[in-house]
Amino acid sequence: MSSQRWVYFFGGGGADGTREQMGLLGGKGANLAEMTRIGVPVPPGFTITTEACRQYMRRGDLPAGLVQEVESNLRRMEESTKRTFGRSSAPLLVSVRSGAAVSMPGMMDTILNLGLNDETVEALARDSQNDRFAYDSYRRFVHMYGNVVLGIKADRFEHLLEERKRGRGVKEDTELNANDLRVLVQQFKDLAQEGTGEPFPEEPAEQLWGAIRAVFDSWKTPRAIAYRKVNGIPDDLGTGVTVMAMVFGNLGPDSGTGVAFTRDPSTGEAEFFGEFLINAQGEDVVAGIRDPLPIREMMKVFPEAYEQLVAAGKTLEQHYREMQDLEFTVERGTLYMLQTRTGKRSAAAAVRIAVEMEEEGLIDKDEAVLRVEPSQLHQLLHPTIDPNASLEVLTAGLPAAPGAASGRVVFNPEEAATRGAAGDSVILVRRETSPEDFEGMVASKAILTCRGGMTSHAAVVARGMGKCCVAGAAGVQIDEAYGRFSVGDDVVRHNEWITLDGSTGRVIRGKVPTVEAELGEDFQKLMIWADEARRLSVRANADTPKDAERARKFGAAGIGLCRTEHMFFEEGRIDAVREMILSENGTGRHRALEKLLPMQREDFEGIFRAMDGLPVTIRLLDPPLHEFLPMGGAEIKSLSKKMGIDAAKLRGLVDQHREANPMLGHRGVRLGITIPEITRMQARAIFEAAVNVQKEGVTPVAEIMVPLVGTVEELRRQRRLIEEVGQEVLSRCNAKVDYVIGTMIELPRAALTADEIATEADFFSFGTNDLTQTTLGLSRDDAGSFLPRYIEEGILPHDPFQSLDIEGVGKLVELGTRLGREARPELKVGVCGEHGGDPNSIDFFHRTGLDYVSCSPYRVPVARLAAAHVAIKTAQANGPMATVSAAAMAGA
Repeated sequence: MSSQRWVYFFGGGGADGTREQMGLLGGKGANLAEMTRIGVPVPPGFTITTEACRQYMRRGDLPAGLVQEVESNLRRMEESTKRTFGRSSAPLLVSVRSGAAVSMPGMMDTILNLGLNDETVEALARDSQNDRFAYDSYRRFVHMYGNVVLGIKADRFEHLLEERKRGRGVKEDTELNANDLRVLVQQFKDLAQEGTGEPFPEEPAEQLWGAIRAVFDSWKTPRAIAYRKVNGIPDDLGTGVTVMAMVFGNLGPDSGTGVAFTRDPSTGEAEFFGEFLINAQGEDVVAGIRDPLPIREMMKVFPEAYEQLVAAGKTLEQHYREMQDLEFTVERGTLYMLQTRTGKRSAAAAVRIAVEMEEEGLIDKDEAVLRVEPSQLHQLLHPTIDPNASLEVLTAGLPAAPGAASGRVVFNPEEAATRGAAGDSVILVRRETSPEDFEGMVASKAILTCRGGMTSHAAVVARGMGKCCVAGAAGVQIDEAYGRFSVGDDVVRHNEWITLDGSTGRVIRGKVPTVEAELGEDFQKLMIWADEARRLSVRANADTPKDAERARKFGAAGIGLCRTEHMFFEEGRIDAVREMILSENGTGRHRALEKLLPMQREDFEGIFRAMDGLPVTIRLLDPPLHEFLPMGGAEIKSLSKKMGIDAAKLRGLVDQHREANPMLGHRGVRLGITIPEITRMQARAIFEAAVNVQKEGVTPVAEIMVPLVGTVEELRRQRRLIEEVGQEVLSRCNAKVDYVIGTMIELPRAALTADEIATEADFFSFGTNDLTQTTLGLSRDDAGSFLPRYIEEGILPHDPFQSLDIEGVGKLVELGTRLGREARPELKVGVCGEHGGDPNSIDFFHRTGLDYVSCSPYRVPVARLAAAHVAIKTAQANGPMATVSAAAMAGA
């Protein structure tokens, strides 16, 4: 007998576990134990631990001692309910549900009414005096068990159900009588035997162990694996299994079931929110099989149970100090709570709930900041429908998940997954979604369903992913066989464009223009609290005045990377750059650079104006020259005329500049060394722009960054040249402009010799995109053919271009920072790769002691919040003396 404990009991006035044991009992089991402890009405049951699941996955069999513990706890349930599991009189029926430590709604499996067979169903009918209820419960059980445990596709059972309804001339399941349901039970069992070659199991103990194994196995289903991958949930957590005495919402008009939230999960409004169904079981609400009623209607149907539900919701929200997602059943007027968990919510709701809970005194400011996940903020920054656009609104459904998106109609989740992965904009249109649709939902721009409510699978999953979703659009009639859906006389065919407005529920024909989201007062308040807590400064990568203005709007403390080469790709400029590269003598190159000078100067002026008083880090020309070269015969011919040379000769010059490995070739500082006129022109444009805007009353703060430096001598020579140009311009203009000169650390050698390079650098900025390429020997452009497999097989934990390779590239960042500051203690150090907007990477940059991160403008709020998260968590871990004043770093 194993000394390891596998099972924890709850209900009947007591509980073995607590909410602190969420890792062991899973969220569902821990919260059921906690509800029991604080007096919320919960049916009795027990939870099999997540450790039992992990042992099962390692061993391929149930751990020793588990069977005995389950049998012992079944007896406790029998004593509490006065019913007996497996007996034909007063039978105990149970539900079997999954419950991981991290909520994964709809991703794993549930079985209701377990314990029913041909004998116990008759006992249930006698006890309830309701044959229809008994056989309705039985057909549901055979359907769920046949699908989850025996592997029969759910739609085969649903086809038999739909056939029966058509034959009886009815629309709703509730309109079938007891005899109809008896027939369906037998048809379902025949289907199961046909699919497995074995009779449907009649013995309740066999049913129970089949269900327990199936729930363990559901941790490894493709949809669960895909959900964990999307949401960053570890694969080794395992799931708990909760076995609970059944309570029945399908006993008749005095019974029902529903889902409720203590606050609105879409808007965050402090109002009890949810849906319920009369004479139904819980899966009916989640699956969207019937259109539910708003929770307020429950006040009229079950007034006492409704008052108890609202009171329980308030108790649980106060107890957990968090918005709760509740599942409940009313059995003949009596309320039972089946689950509570932290409610999934939209980003707008998360911000509002956090701010209002702080104002209500439930949580403090730091906790409010931690309540909003940085990655959620992407939802707030998504576009909305242009109010001036002309719209052809087809119909309206429920606004299940906010935002707006356009895409081509697809009806099949596999097609959505394939086309979405290929870069197509698609919208998945379904009657209702199920967990099997998850990968198609991930790949789609938005989801439209014609069934289901605000708590349906589609709604909950879409909100969690931040995708636009319109659910329950009853006016939509789907004809998948003919590849179309209709709304009245309007028909929309496969691959046609539609637009969804997830904030209003509108379904719109065609591709509709959108506008940027406006950030509300709650968002601004939360970000002020975040800024008070964080140490890291956050800048933006911006190459144009428009980008700079957007960055400042999102709270950027400056520009951490202005890529000057991006300015050259505009029409009218590229030919001048080509002339500069391909000129055979200094005269031609000088003529080309004179064309580029006013263009660059004008660009810098616009950016300095937009960032008045804030630092602007300008990287000198960096990309491989081949990116600028003319590609085909037409481009060469056109350029040859402008340059006044023979096309064949020009083609030869182009060929001379082609490189076998351009990313490691003639680029960055190497251009400045071999063609110093380029550095001179760019430095002159920067200084003249700074002087010009200074005359307008603007305060320019210029930081000039030399890229791809590998040796201190490279930087020393470029610094000397930049200072010469600066002295000449400022002397000629009788002006004084503050500026610094630094370098981008993007080569391993630069990090390893950072102490030497720091003698010539006022600042370092780690270019983690290229540092990742040069450290791992990976090309961002070519790694796509094998990198996904490396991640899938666990060779790499994640894509190193999305989240920093801390064990490899991170060590170079740590070393370079330490060496640089040993040589120059006042050295300012930041990061300007897109890792600067990744929350996991920001955690590392904070701990490494960097001064700032820089990322794309839309990720600035994400980075600000992520920087606050790590600062608060660090202070909490180390105690109040560890708190660092953000004000000290405000000028960074």
